[in-house]
Amino acid sequence: MNFDAIAENLPMYLEGALITLKLLVLSLACGLALALPLAVVRTVSTGFASRAVWVYTYVFRGTPMLVQLFLIYYGLAQFDAVRDSWAWPWLSSATFCAWLTFTLNTAAYTTEIIAGSIRALPAGEIEAAKALGMSRGLMLRRIVLPAALRRALPAYGNEAIFMLHGTSLASIVTLLDLTGAARAINAKYYLPFEAFITAGVFYFALTLSLVGLFRWAEKRWLKPMMSR
Repeated sequence: MNFDAIAENLPMYLEGALITLKLLVLSLACGLALALPLAVVRTVSTGFASRAVWVYTYVFRGTPMLVQLFLIYYGLAQFDAVRDSWAWPWLSSATFCAWLTFTLNTAAYTTEIIAGSIRALPAGEIEAAKALGMSRGLMLRRIVLPAALRRALPAYGNEAIFMLHGTSLASIVTLLDLTGAARAINAKYYLPFEAFITAGVFYFALTLSLVGLFRWAEKRWLKPMMSR
């Protein structure tokens, strides 16, 4: 094994790690912001809106994220209406298409996670809020969503880790993330083991950091509520 080439190219790995982190943070943040109202619609509404959310979540959870990325980055480009539209400067960007795919994918999973947490809320909490005369909107803001988000932390932590690993697909659309850096070094030096084991070490360190972050969050917000 020869790790000299890896040591010389560590800055490329660090840049790739930064791109991976940017994609992860932006996708999780935007996906969570999209999932919150969708989860409320999924649990409160019983009409067309709820069915539309159901279709969206099942489509994105039922198809591979790689296929979704190919359809958005490569597939949309074949339509003249898309290439001539105002959205083309965005949809022709690999970074934007990767972010859009990851956001829509994680939003679908997060919607079902939060919706499940809302359904699992004890009936007594809802009845107590109604007894205090809270409106539906006030009850959602002060009782339902805070409690549901706390209970969703373990499942959402797993989703965040899955998304971290899923960002490796960004290298397929030419982004030089961690996996892209490993592929570039392997192509240049033909050191597949050294190149990809180094990327694996970076991913493992990021995963441990995420696990620690969510364990701290669960200890801070979930355990005190569950002990009551």
